[in-house]
Amino acid sequence: MAERDEPTGALVRPYAVTRGRTRPKLDIAIEALVETTVRGRAANSRPGGAHGQEQQYISTLCDGRLQSLAEIAARMQLPLGVARVIVADMAADGLVAVYEPTSLDENESVGTELLERVLSGLRRL
Repeated sequence: MAERDEPTGALVRPYAVTRGRTRPKLDIAIEALVETTVRGRAANSRPGGAHGQEQQYISTLCDGRLQSLAEIAARMQLPLGVARVIVADMAADGLVAVYEPTSLDENESVGTELLERVLSGLRRL
């Protein structure tokens, strides 16, 4: 997609993109990874496809490379909530696959301990 074709976020109000919806069909974490599916590639390659410019941009962005929900929102220059609604709609339609983060262990304390070690390491930098 050419740089001039990228959505700017300034031309259309965010609530218009989601038709006024603020709640996504699926709860997606900010760090969840998104990848275009075969169905999404096929829909994106059809001229005059049924989905809008934002969906086409996300399909192209995530085609062959995983992108986090936060990265998608930043690249589209849209609020995170708007990007979450669009991606959730696309996932419900089978256009993208969403890979949610998982903990390393069922024991929550292990996850907390790992996060504390990471934070400590970052502070030392």
